[in-house]
Amino acid sequence: QVQLVESGGGLVQPGGSLRLSCAASGRVFSVYPMGWYRQAPGKEREAVAVIGSAGSRTNYAESVKGRFTISRDNAKNMVYLQMNSLKPEDTAVYYCKMQGTSGDYWGQGTQVTVSS
Repeated sequence: QVQLVESGGGLVQPGGSLRLSCAASGRVFSVYPMGWYRQAPGKEREAVAVIGSAGSRTNYAESVKGRFTISRDNAKNMVYLQMNSLKPEDTAVYYCKMQGTSGDYWGQGTQVTVSS
């Protein structure tokens, strides 16, 4: 049974920073690509950033390039999303995803609100 637990969300002012964390258990974490996704009210869930199993390959949505950084620590079964220069349009529930071989696994999400 795979479990993904996100943390680190909250309320931040525009221009501020947050670091999201995702703790994984139940699988050999280091062999699976991981990703961060987000869903704003009334919108579809979208990919924010993904990272390969070894951590050397990353990909970002155009809207967050240069502001967000995804990373992982395979020794700790953790994946992170450093978010800088946050904008109100970054407000959403952020989800962690493990790309498994027989299906994807999702966490419950953490709310990020960017507002003054």
